[in-house]
Amino acid sequence: MSLHGTYDPDNIFAKIIRGEMPAVKVFEDDQVLAFMDVFPQARGHMLVISKTSKARNLLEAEAKTLGRMIGATQKAAAAVTAALKPDGVIVTQFNGAPAGQTVFHLHFHVIPRYEGEAMG
Repeated sequence: MSLHGTYDPDNIFAKIIRGEMPAVKVFEDDQVLAFMDVFPQARGHMLVISKTSKARNLLEAEAKTLGRMIGATQKAAAAVTAALKPDGVIVTQFNGAPAGQTVFHLHFHVIPRYEGEAMG
């Protein structure tokens, strides 16, 4: 999928928001949800998604949505740091299939990193 297109309300993250698919939730409020990645790149890998935006990627999102999401992403990074004591934390976000995006619902990855451990 390219950077431009129509939001698919049946994507996996939309189904998680509606309660149609399970997720291990870490943080949730009325606008944002953080949950454990089912295909983790490292122990403690989380995803942070907007519950209200229909943006498929960063370029489609409103600044207010991004502000709320980055605040939740910071909370997720702090929680994983306190719980798992990683040596570092990656926060990343992909836009479009060529960039590595596989679910076309705006989201951030929070990936703890540990000395000497490869990702994947």
